[in-house]
Order: sequence, then structure tokens, then C-alpha cells
Amino acid sequence: MAGAPIVLVIMGVSGSGKSTLGRRLAERLGWPFQEGDDLHPPVNVAKMEAGTPLDDADRAPWLAAVGRWIDDRTRAGSGGVITCSALKRAYRELLSRGRPQVRFVFLNGAREAIAARLAGRHGHFMPPDLLTSQFADLEPPGPDEHPIAVDIAQSPGAQADGVVAALATDPESLTRWP
Repeated sequence: MAGAPIVLVIMGVSGSGKSTLGRRLAERLGWPFQEGDDLHPPVNVAKMEAGTPLDDADRAPWLAAVGRWIDDRTRAGSGGVITCSALKRAYRELLSRGRPQVRFVFLNGAREAIAARLAGRHGHFMPPDLLTSQFADLEPPGPDEHPIAVDIAQSPGAQADGVVAALATDPESLTRWP
């Protein structure tokens, strides 16, 4: 839908900082925020808590829920920010097909740095042991996907500044800025 406000999908492996950046961007831009993990069916959460990686079939209903949230923002005429690992190109194609307002923000960083973050995280259903499967599934977005790449070594404030600057200098994004 040309002219629709942007919906940012903050993507990357578990522990890369999707929620932190997503909340910061939503607050800064005045857009609704959705924690994508909250859209997982209970069976997926139980599977991950048990240390079992999700497969494509497990992720299908979750990706459909993420897509519905994006569509709800579009119908409301609102921009939005949602977190979603979107590890594979096929997942990103599913989320962006027919949704030109979607922009992916890719949080990229060293496995060691992300593993250290996960080791210090408490109260999340995703155990650190699943990081290996996340990196195995990760297909970093290619230039043809026009991602906004963010280095996780930067502070969350610097990350948000970089995303906003990238949006402001992208002529395609400017036409959709609310």
C-alpha cells in the first residue's frame, strides 16, 4: 500500500537487542510497539523453554500473527514497530509480500557478544542453548532487501539514532513517513 506509514520489523537472533531497540524507536517515533515474542502460540513457548528449536512449521502461525499485527497498523493508518527474529529470507518475504511499508532493521553482532548477553538474561523463555540453532537458521538480509543494518556493539541510543537517520535519508521511506 503506497503511502502507508512505515512498520519497522526489528530482526536478529535472540539476545541481539530487538526489544530494547524496538521500544526505544517506538517511543521516539510515537508509534505502537509490539513484542513479537508475545505472539508465539503457547506450544512454541513450551518447546523453546524445553530447549527445542522451532522449525518452519512451528514458526508459521507466529509469522502469520506478526503479519496480522502489521496489517492492523496499516488499516489504522499508523506506523509501528514490532520485534521478530525473521531469521530466514523466506520469513522476511512472507512478512513483506504485499506490504511495501515494511522495513527490516537487522541487529547484527558477534556470536560471543550475543551469547554473553543471553547468559546474563533472566526470566525469558528462550534458553541460551538455542543460540546455536538461531545462528544456523540466520540468513542475513541481502542488499536487495534494503535492510537498515545496526551494529549491536553500539549503545541503544546510537542504534536508534542510526535507524532514524537511515529512514530520513531514504527517499522511499520519506514518502511513507507519517
